[in-house]
Amino acid sequence: HKAGSMSTASCNASTSRMPVVFVSHGGGPLPLIDAKHKSFLEEFKQVRSLLPFLPTAIVVISAHWEEKTVAVMSDDKPELLFDYYGFPPEAYDLKYPCPGAPSVASKIKTLLSDFGCKEVHGRGLDHGTFIPLKGMFPDANIPTLQVSLLSSLNPEMHVRLGRALGGLREEGVLVLGSGMTFHNMRGFGESGSKGKSEEFEEWLTATCCGGAAMARRGGDGGDSEREQRLARWREAPHAAFCHPREEHLLPLMVCAGAAGDDPGRLFWQGTVMNVLSSGFVFE
Repeated sequence: HKAGSMSTASCNASTSRMPVVFVSHGGGPLPLIDAKHKSFLEEFKQVRSLLPFLPTAIVVISAHWEEKTVAVMSDDKPELLFDYYGFPPEAYDLKYPCPGAPSVASKIKTLLSDFGCKEVHGRGLDHGTFIPLKGMFPDANIPTLQVSLLSSLNPEMHVRLGRALGGLREEGVLVLGSGMTFHNMRGFGESGSKGKSEEFEEWLTATCCGGAAMARRGGDGGDSEREQRLARWREAPHAAFCHPREEHLLPLMVCAGAAGDDPGRLFWQGTVMNVLSSGFVFE
């Protein structure tokens, strides 16, 4: 029973916990306008079938928004931020008129009070949000907002950020991380990149999908083995090559934090521009 065919009213959100999902969002608008990048669109469409019911709201952590202090969008009707350059005109005519989620934003500001969270108006949803969501929920009828990354790029802080957001899942909210499991602009399409990306993906999949024991936190609330491994991601094979800068990996850290003790599962993997990319669900 696909989530896309269900209504939020048909399920009791208070007794069903929403999974946490991480997607690799592809390059700019290419998943929607270039056939060579269509496998990302298939990834986005698969997300609907991972969910037990339509989300009451969607909280997106995109690789394309960083702030010194965590920020949350609180617009009633968010616009789109076309934060990509040099694409055909149709890439700038895309629409995604979803409602905002100001009441969820207010709740998030409280949940993230330890981070000094601030509300932001008027920024617009960036392509890390509206490109995947056009594939997942094309009707654009689910309240949506973004939460920023921290410009410090500290992995432990992003796991903590996810932990603070995890309780929203009990209310039917989808926490969606949107980044890339490979993001080296000079490495895309290069002959030597595929093997390196495959070795990094093997480590990442073993880390995220290592089962309940790896996901379980200590009785004192200490970090799980999964969280510890992700915090030390630079020890992974070819880590610095696959992510010269880690902003596209950090949404996955937030997802791991929000997942709590839930094990992860690889739900999609594809090769585009000679590198491997992955999508994960925690449930």
